[in-house]
Amino acid sequence: MAEELQVFGFWASPFSRRVELALKLKGVEYQHVEEDLPHNKSHLLLQYNPIHKKVPVLVHHGKPISESLVILEYIDEIWKNNPLLPQNPYERALARFWAKYIEDKVVAAMLKAGKAKIEDREKGFEEAGEALEPLEKELGSKRFFGGEKIGFVDVVGIVVAYWVPAIDEAVGIQMLGSNRFPNVKQWSEEVVNHGVVKQILPPKDKLVAYLRTVLSSN
Repeated sequence: MAEELQVFGFWASPFSRRVELALKLKGVEYQHVEEDLPHNKSHLLLQYNPIHKKVPVLVHHGKPISESLVILEYIDEIWKNNPLLPQNPYERALARFWAKYIEDKVVAAMLKAGKAKIEDREKGFEEAGEALEPLEKELGSKRFFGGEKIGFVDVVGIVVAYWVPAIDEAVGIQMLGSNRFPNVKQWSEEVVNHGVVKQILPPKDKLVAYLRTVLSSN
């Protein structure tokens, strides 16, 4: 099946890593196509995702699908084993809500801060930190967002679990490094130490160095 399924991604992108994590959790073989971002995008990536021109793109039987949250739901619908979304309709709606919250609030604030001028960045990361407060309350004492098993929100949230601490280290801030979010911090440790998650995470030192370079260029 690997030759029928491709993931166009970038090693430092949490969005393409989400897709790979979902496939690995389901035991689905795929071919990874590494893109040279941001300035040397392949003609295939531009062909498969002409609107956004970015990773990730999942190509299944020659048909491209873009946007990581959309791809994750597609994967969950096609490969039924080890479901990512809960079976209960209400719990499934909640999972979608929190996944969208992470995307619209936490990730959006992080991207805004990362693109800001250095003198404005501290305020931007403070806003990103504030966006973590509802996640802290929602997690409570749960191991993962869905309970004892890694699921849809956790897959979406790897950007918080792994990339936020890397940003902390790269720019010397304290979003998760403080005691402000103990539940999120504990959850992050559970996620990054998960056997399957470990397979898709980029090396921490390499990621921190990359983020330091990217963030210092603004």
